[in-house]
Amino acid sequence: MTPTNPSLLAAQAPTAAPGHALTPPPHTVQRWTGLSRAAVGGVLLGQLLLAGAPAVLDAGALDRLTTLYLYGILALMWNALAGYAGLVSVGHQAFFGLGAYAAVRLADAGVPAYPALLVGAVAVGLAAVPLSAFMLRLKGGEFAIGMWVVAALCHLLVNLDGLVQGETGTSLIALQQFDADTRRLATYWCALAAMVGLAWGVFWLLRSRVGAALQAIRDSEEAAASIGVAVLPTKRLIFVLSAFGCALAGALWLATAVTFQPKTYFSVQWTAYMLFMVLVGGIGTYEGPILGALLFFAVETAFGAAGVSYLIGLGVVAVLFALMLPKGIWGSIERRWGVQLLPVGYRLKLRR
Repeated sequence: MTPTNPSLLAAQAPTAAPGHALTPPPHTVQRWTGLSRAAVGGVLLGQLLLAGAPAVLDAGALDRLTTLYLYGILALMWNALAGYAGLVSVGHQAFFGLGAYAAVRLADAGVPAYPALLVGAVAVGLAAVPLSAFMLRLKGGEFAIGMWVVAALCHLLVNLDGLVQGETGTSLIALQQFDADTRRLATYWCALAAMVGLAWGVFWLLRSRVGAALQAIRDSEEAAASIGVAVLPTKRLIFVLSAFGCALAGALWLATAVTFQPKTYFSVQWTAYMLFMVLVGGIGTYEGPILGALLFFAVETAFGAAGVSYLIGLGVVAVLFALMLPKGIWGSIERRWGVQLLPVGYRLKLRR
């Protein structure tokens, strides 16, 4: 829904003449509801409980939750780019792989293991700035294919690094200074902090003027530019943010796996996962990718061992959702019942 300025509506509202009662407006513009306030409170409480989860959960459960957090980051980052800015990428595995590679390189240069994960992601985000000067000139299918080409090129260049040893790969050896339990806890809390920080960051960004500008650009770049929206800087901001988020997810995935093999980290399956989570959950909604990540995690947990048939099943489900529920699960719920748990825009409430 197009954001509306409530103060502007208030300024334009009719005033009552002396001695006459003011007629109630036929509608009101709102952002928060009782349900949305309760939902935000519930999310904050849940995040606090998850921070204390290591006190009651076993090692296997912590590993699975860490994986879920990383899936959530990927879904949120891809949706911010495609769902709100209209930049559909099929090559975001480039940033995922580069985040892991940068962490390996920094650790080899003497940077402590866990700081290397964050610094590596920041470095990838900075590298995305000059890359955006070229990529954001492309539109639609050209941008999507261009990102796939970038991912393939990054994969080839990383293979040429002697430290990586081609597809043989290498390891984040610096992690071996920690025992398994310490490493598991540190990685868990880092993944949780990354997911929470990026999720709330995207939430407040979308609620700002930048969020309104992104949606205007998604609908029509020409129309957005005609009303004063800085199209290229706004697109660059969300592009760099999504690159940083995916790179951080890749670096943290390396912390869980320890080993780095380019063909694994630069695989197109990562972007396929992002597509599945966002399309099934609801592209262009804030809650949709979160729901999609939960569903994907549940499906992977139940059927991930099925191998190729599992991947084929994911593809079939994604196609069916695209055809039958193009707005995804949460998008369909929002459209039918008007439910918003984490509102990023304003709503027009008609007075009955």
